[in-house]
Amino acid sequence: MSTSLATYISLPGTTAEAFEHWHEVFGGELNLLRYGDTPMEGMPFEPDPQAVAHVTLSLPGGELAGGDSVDDRDYPVRDTAYSLLYTVETPDEARRLIGLLTAGGGSENMPFEQAPWGDWYGQVFDRFGVMWAFSTSAVADAG
Repeated sequence: MSTSLATYISLPGTTAEAFEHWHEVFGGELNLLRYGDTPMEGMPFEPDPQAVAHVTLSLPGGELAGGDSVDDRDYPVRDTAYSLLYTVETPDEARRLIGLLTAGGGSENMPFEQAPWGDWYGQVFDRFGVMWAFSTSAVADAG
């Protein structure tokens, strides 16, 4: 196994739905494991068997991983303190992905346009409250 870095996100019982939606939008390889699919003996808590224990979505250029929150605390998901930055090859590809996220119940946070630093950049919140930022090089065809 080589060294890698993946983004891990815990959602409040919506992890399976979110990762299935992202799989529809971005493609890639989805692997989902529910607690009921694992031996639950020896766990320090009693999870819902339908809750997501671990999920991965392997995409070109990286991997997303996650699981359902296992406690009753209310963690904010929608925030601008973080985003998932996805750098794509063309502005048209970014526009296509942004369109799929907004059509799936998301909302544009920052229009996708040429930024002051020259590259193309924009942001969208998906229907789960996760902010996706999209970027592509200034030398890419502006389409």
